[in-house]
Amino acid sequence: MHAVYPLVLGALLFAIGLYGVLARRNAIAVLMAIELLLNAVTLNLVSFSAILRDRYGMGQIFTLFIITIAAAETGLGLAIVLLVYRQRATADLGEQRALAEPVEPVTADELSPRNVEAEVAR
Repeated sequence: MHAVYPLVLGALLFAIGLYGVLARRNAIAVLMAIELLLNAVTLNLVSFSAILRDRYGMGQIFTLFIITIAAAETGLGLAIVLLVYRQRATADLGEQRALAEPVEPVTADELSPRNVEAEVAR
């Protein structure tokens, strides 16, 4: 097998994962796309380690760390999404931004020295 095949597959997986992160609005789909990105990175690490004939196996070691971190990230991310879904009954990321508390803009009158001194005096 040619050494370029796993690298091309890793690049395709990374591109699909990047598209999923940027285009999807569902939180679970975004988490799955992030996992796809991490799997593409691990595939490329192992491929480069094999191509370069790494004596110490650093690509495989980094891959084990990435898999461990990805498992923790997935568990924590799904727990957060589940809590938000139970609270707001939606997993749509666009809707989550719309449901955030609105921030009132500060006017120039509120920033005048008299108003600031009055607020500090309270």
